[in-house]
This record gives sequence, structure tokens and C-alpha cells, in this order.
Amino acid sequence: MIFPTIDTEKIKGQRQFFLNMGPQHPSTHGVLRVVLEMDGEYVLDLDPVIGYCHRMHEKMGECRPWPSFLPNTSRMDYVCALPYNHGYVAVIEKATGIVPTRRAEFIRVISSELNRVSSHLLWLGAYLLDLGAFTPILYCFDDREQILDALEDVTGSRLTYSYFRVGGVYRDIDEKFVERTRAFVKRLRGRFQMYEQLVTGNVIFRKRVEENGVISRDMALRYGVTGPSLRGSGIEYDIRKKMPYSIYNEFDFDIPTGTIGDSFDRYMVRFLEMEQSLRIIEQALDNLPDGPYMAKVPKKVKIPAGSYSSSVETGRGELSYHLVSDGSDIPYRLKVRTPSYCNLSILRELCSGMLLADLVAAIGSLDLVIPEIDR
Repeated sequence: MIFPTIDTEKIKGQRQFFLNMGPQHPSTHGVLRVVLEMDGEYVLDLDPVIGYCHRMHEKMGECRPWPSFLPNTSRMDYVCALPYNHGYVAVIEKATGIVPTRRAEFIRVISSELNRVSSHLLWLGAYLLDLGAFTPILYCFDDREQILDALEDVTGSRLTYSYFRVGGVYRDIDEKFVERTRAFVKRLRGRFQMYEQLVTGNVIFRKRVEENGVISRDMALRYGVTGPSLRGSGIEYDIRKKMPYSIYNEFDFDIPTGTIGDSFDRYMVRFLEMEQSLRIIEQALDNLPDGPYMAKVPKKVKIPAGSYSSSVETGRGELSYHLVSDGSDIPYRLKVRTPSYCNLSILRELCSGMLLADLVAAIGSLDLVIPEIDR
């Protein structure tokens, strides 16, 4: 299917008007404002406007001791918060030489991959809702609730987790959590065929997303696109594989990729990634070691003067923390590189010339979380 586009240069100045999409629009999933220059239903140009929910996380991180910033990490990407926990404690461990226990590393991987699956399920249901399909979000949230219940038992939270600690995790998992997680893996695998019939094979969905919002390899690399949006363009890059952190090098899993980089490819990458996360979880549960869940850590953590960086793979792509220390227990500088900010930057080149309805499909396929942009 070829999506209709127009030559924006030919009609500029004829029948133009401006339309505000947001800052509170259901398909932007947060307070994102997109100023659209329109000709009828066609988008001539667009300008994303951010900053409506800016909370100064980085500046807050420079005004308190290192461990006290941990609750802030989950407030950036509240949909996939545990990898944000992981990235922050990992950079402190790297700087101080603190080695987390082996059991803690397995628990971190299990909980992070569960969080990744819950993030993809939320995106899947919300994306289909943006496109006019109501039923899928009911199934997606039904499955996602199983994850939230399991993580709530061990972390004490359902969304904004503050579970990881420098040296480990704050609470061990028990046999109940293990059994519940195994049951969820089996349950979700049994429902993949239902999702394929309901969504993947749905002719209306396919016509809305195939050849929509094509991100070429060159465009993806020019803008620093990351995560499933990058892999949808056929670029096999995942931090867990290419620059393994924690114990990810011990697990056998694949990196799903697309072919042409359209919205359907990005959908398929996330759909297939859920199975890969289930594979990682199963392997981690099968090899879960005994032992302590926390290493011995000084009561007051001081990082030697210098610069330190650490990167992890979140549900939306590469997350990097860059810390600069002057030797005290409070950071001199904290910089966070979030995936949604990079992925949003492609919007103008990607969507100019589209129909307004196709713009909704293209934006939704990027899986943006606005609070990690407005941090």
C-alpha cells in the first residue's frame, strides 16, 4: 500500500493553517505539543514543543548524595523503570569498584526483563487504541497486570520502582515470585497466537501501518535513533548484545530486526522482543544461584574524582548515565541520555507530507515517553 503524500513546496502559501496537537492529546501519551502546519488533512511541516512537564531531575541529582537520587530514576521512564534503576547503580558500582552479588545480578535481569515485557504490552495496547481498536488494550492490560502483581510483591511498587541498590537489590525474591514468574511466562506464550490473529493479521491494522513512517537506515543513524525504532530499520544493535552489561553475556537470545523500517516493522520488533525477554527470564530462573542479595557497601558512598559512564538497554533504547565527581559524596555533574529524546528528533523529517491520521500512526510507533524527555 502506498500512502498518499504531497509536494509541500508546490502548495505552500495557498491554503495553510496551523493546528496544535497537544500539549494534552491522547495520542501523545504525555504533555507533548506538536505544532502542525497543515493544508487540509496534509501535514506540511511540524515542530515538536517539549518542556511542559520538566522536573529538573539532573539538577536534583547534583544537590543530594549519590544513593538519594535513585527514586528519581524511575520517574523519568515510569513505564520501564527498572532499567533506569539498573543504569544508575551500575555507573556508581563502576566508579567505586563495588561488585554486586551474583544472585543480585540474576534478580536484576529477571525483574528488568519482566518490566520490559510490561512496557511493550502497554505500548501495544495504547498504540492500537490510538488507531481506533479498543479490544487489544483489554488483553494487553490483563497480561500486564500479572507482571505488576509479581513485581509489587518483591519491590513494594507497581510502577515507579526503587528496587535496585548499589551492590545488589533491597529485597530478595522468594519461591512464590519464581513460581508466579514461570506461570506468567507460560501464560503469555500461550497468548501470542491470539495477539497474532487479533492484531498482526488484522487487515485494517496492516493497512494503517505498512509503509507508514519509513525510517531508512541512513536516517536512523543520522538522528541517533535507538531501541526498537532503530532495529525496525534493520540495524541489529542492542546494548545487551553489543556491549553486554551485568550478566547478559551468559544468556542465549536473539535481536529481532525489521526490513524497511516502517511502523509495522517497529510493531513486529517489539512483539518479537517479548518472546526474547521470556527466553532470558527462563534461563535466569533455571540458573538462579543461592547466596546473598546484597554486597557489603559502605554507609557513605564516595566516588573518586573523575568522569564515569554506563549504558543499559531500556524498553525504548539506549540509556546512558554520565557522572562527574569531585571526590565528595554529592555529584558535581549528572547527565542522562534518554532514548525518547533522540527518537523524537526524527519527527519533522519523518512526518512532513503525511496525512494527519498517518501522523498519529507514525508518532505512536516510536513509543515515546514524554517524562524521560522532560526530565
